Amino acid sequence: MAGLFTLCLEVWQKQSLRFDTDALLWLHGWANPILDALMLWLTRLGNPYVVVPVVLGSLGVFLWRRWWADAVMLLLSCVGVVVLNQGMKLLFARARPALWPPLIQETTYGFPSGHAMGSLVLYGYLSVVLAYHFPTQARWIHASAVLLVVLIGLSRLYLGVHYPTDIAAGYAVGGLWLMVCLQALKAQRLKRSVVG
Repeated sequence: MAGLFTLCLEVWQKQSLRFDTDALLWLHGWANPILDALMLWLTRLGNPYVVVPVVLGSLGVFLWRRWWADAVMLLLSCVGVVVLNQGMKLLFARARPALWPPLIQETTYGFPSGHAMGSLVLYGYLSVVLAYHFPTQARWIHASAVLLVVLIGLSRLYLGVHYPTDIAAGYAVGGLWLMVCLQALKAQRLKRSVVG
C-alpha cells in the first residue's frame, strides 16, 4: 500500500518520467516484426472486444452451474475495476508516451494501465474461481493466469502506449481490488455454507 502511494505521488509530481522513458527506449531496442505481431495479439486479450465476451461467457457458465456467488462477484469485480480505472485516469490525467510512432493508437490517459488493471482482476478472479472448483488443476490454472496477465502488461510497454509506472500502478490497484472482491466472495461462500 505504501509503495502504491509513493508511486502515485511520484507520477503526480512527474518524478518518474526519466526511469519510465529509459526503460521504454531500452525495450524498444528489441523491436522486430515477429515481436510486433506477437505483442499486438497479446494486447488484444485485454481489449474490450475480447474481455466483454470472456466476462459474459464466464457469467453464463457460472449461472448454468449455479455458482451464484461467483457470478455476482464477477460482475462486481469487473464493474468496480472499470470505475476505479477511469476515475484514476481522470484524476492523474497523465499523457501516454510518444517516443516512437506507435503500432496502435490510444486516446485515453495512460495512468494507470487499464489493460494491466483489468486483466489482473478478470483473469485473476477467474483463476481463483476455477481453482476452487477444480482443485487438482489449481497449479496450472494459476500459472496460466499469471503468465497471461504479465504478457498483457509487457505488450503495452513494448507497443509504447504505457510507461512502466502505468503498468505497475495498474497491477497494484488491480491487485488490491481483486483482494477485496475475493474476501467478499469468501464471506459469501461461508455464509451460504452456514445457512445450507
